[in-house]
Amino acid sequence: MKKIVDLIIEELKPAFTGCGYDEKFIRVTLSNRPDLCEYQCNGAMAAAKAYKKKPIDIANELVEQLKDSSMFSEINAVMPGFINIRLNPEYLAGYVNRMASDEKYGLEEAKDPETIIVDYGGANVAKPLHVGHLRAAVIGESIKRICRYMGHKTIGDVHLGDWGLQMGLIIEELHDRQPELVYFDETFQGEYPEEAPFTISELEEIYPTASAKAKEKTEAGEAFKERAQEATFKLQNGYKPYRAIWNHIMNVSLADLKKNYDNLKVYFDLWKGESDAQPYIPGLINDLIEKGLAYESEGALVVDVAQEGDAKEYPPCIVRKSDGASLYATSDLATIIEREKEYQPDRYIYVVDKRQELHFVQVFRVAKKAGIVKEDTQMIFLGFGTMNSKEGGPFKTRDGGVMRLEQLIRDINGEVYKKIQEKQKVPENEMERTAEIIGLAALKYGDLSNQATKDYVFDVERFISFEGNTGPHIQYMIVRIKSILEKYEELKGKDAERQPIRPAQSVSEKELQLELCRFGEIIETAFAETAPHKICQYMADLADAFNNFYLENKIIAEEDACKQASFISLITLTKEILDTCMDLLGMESPEHM
Repeated sequence: MKKIVDLIIEELKPAFTGCGYDEKFIRVTLSNRPDLCEYQCNGAMAAAKAYKKKPIDIANELVEQLKDSSMFSEINAVMPGFINIRLNPEYLAGYVNRMASDEKYGLEEAKDPETIIVDYGGANVAKPLHVGHLRAAVIGESIKRICRYMGHKTIGDVHLGDWGLQMGLIIEELHDRQPELVYFDETFQGEYPEEAPFTISELEEIYPTASAKAKEKTEAGEAFKERAQEATFKLQNGYKPYRAIWNHIMNVSLADLKKNYDNLKVYFDLWKGESDAQPYIPGLINDLIEKGLAYESEGALVVDVAQEGDAKEYPPCIVRKSDGASLYATSDLATIIEREKEYQPDRYIYVVDKRQELHFVQVFRVAKKAGIVKEDTQMIFLGFGTMNSKEGGPFKTRDGGVMRLEQLIRDINGEVYKKIQEKQKVPENEMERTAEIIGLAALKYGDLSNQATKDYVFDVERFISFEGNTGPHIQYMIVRIKSILEKYEELKGKDAERQPIRPAQSVSEKELQLELCRFGEIIETAFAETAPHKICQYMADLADAFNNFYLENKIIAEEDACKQASFISLITLTKEILDTCMDLLGMESPEHM
């Protein structure tokens, strides 16, 4: 199905060409003054300069041509040259009914589906997920779902941090604690144990202890750091005992990470990490040298990325340090080589802290300069802002530490549980699960409703409110619709046939239909702009439109059976679209609230 805006443009084309104006000047937008009109065309304003006429004169000519259109109930020219449009309720109802019978509610899927890699998550193994991992996870998951809904082949990759100095630190701390382990016996010839010599809790305590040791400005601290660097080097060069420890670290960490991501309803297709890219690094370095792109600077190997017309200075990208070690840029470029080999993506989307922008500008430019990706491959860096406390700084625990993500989720669920206990509308056996569903929506919507690039304040009280622009408020509207539909089913039976939605006969009825019409356009925009917050705003607008309609109409008490059946079809479509939007954001709604 075409978007309703595109259908309005098609209706306007004969008028423009018939009056001698180029159709390229047609521009139709949703009105920001619904009291005056529903849609507005400013084509006359755009054409005035080209045709050396007053905009209002052009607008009047066009309106005269369109006055008998069956699409419009009202079309007027207003100063200084806008064309105000209201849709015919019959036309609008016809469009909404076609939406209701369409699998994707009028959304036109991509005509040429792309292969898209969404790189998000970015967790480090051996470390617990904390609040700093929240934004990458929920924004990336939503973008992946939006891409898929648009019909693109979309692959989500967590891209784990699993190959750096942290591994050497863990190995040496383990060595200090349990020197008797076979991994540290150079004479050992057998098979290494299948069971890890640590639990996830022990592992998560080992790393910070080791990291603190290595940062000590003492002889012992320097010595420990050197040992860790040596262990990292041996691991990366295939030393079997350390590879065995690394495998234990990966197995224990991945099980815990998957559990925590599952709790967030965040799911990855690939669980690859920096280690998977390592085999590609030697070839990458040789290729950059052979192509004359890489050169030595102060002992390091670098590639220039500055381009003519840059508004600011971009330093060269370092691909190998003076000591021969690789960097994150090297690993990210090698990862792109691997992805090109396995998937040949048309588009890359990286969901990462916005403070990493320079790094990704450098990586993307080297990738294109070296021919690792095609020149027309889209490489998008979606840098997100920070989640701050109400006091203004980064969100932390009461004692100033970084809060674990599972603790944050537990805290929110606990607050929601208290709230639904007070309302006493949820059956006792559903309360815990309901609190989890509402708590997750509160958390995700609180994040996703903000433009990703902006910082935002994490306010639990506001996020869990059942009123205002919140996830729980939208869930409450969905639950209200479910309740109405259940009562209608009790009255009419389960097999009651869905009736067509009638032409609107009230302002609230028409406004709800108009909001429903925007679904396809919103999803397209959210995809094109990698902007989940657009869907959040749409959900809020649609929920408000439903609420206004609900308050004006006694749906279950309605005596006119045809009118009632139309209302039921209208709110059923509303629920289906809200549910779809919720799913695109990685949320769901409970049965009761």
